[in-house]
Amino acid sequence: MQTLLPEGWAKPIGYANGIAVDGGRLVFVAGQVGWDAQQRFRSEEIVPQFDQALANVVAVLAQAGGRPEHVVRMTAYCCDKPAYMAARRELGAVWRKHMGSHYPAMSMIFVVDLLDSPGKIELEATAVIPHGSK
Repeated sequence: MQTLLPEGWAKPIGYANGIAVDGGRLVFVAGQVGWDAQQRFRSEEIVPQFDQALANVVAVLAQAGGRPEHVVRMTAYCCDKPAYMAARRELGAVWRKHMGSHYPAMSMIFVVDLLDSPGKIELEATAVIPHGSK
């Protein structure tokens, strides 16, 4: 896996501009919201929902034998931009808890609403598990 940073570009903070992968098993993780395994929201706040949504992404990935560092792309959909902006430091701590210092290619999209209420954030991911990974 190679993180792509064109010459002369400033290093992005909290994401990669691109990731190149030579081969492996592709895993596509559907949008995960901040509910538990029984599809219950434990909080209406963005930080706990992000924590649970990211844990859900990692759990689905683990079912395929993958780890957080195998994520090559993540898209976040958020319907509360002010809450997101106010919680960026806390959200960064949650990211490091689940993903360490691995930052895939990412997009953040602010939307009017999510299907699952009272969801504030939804994460979808693509991973490439290298051949022979355990």
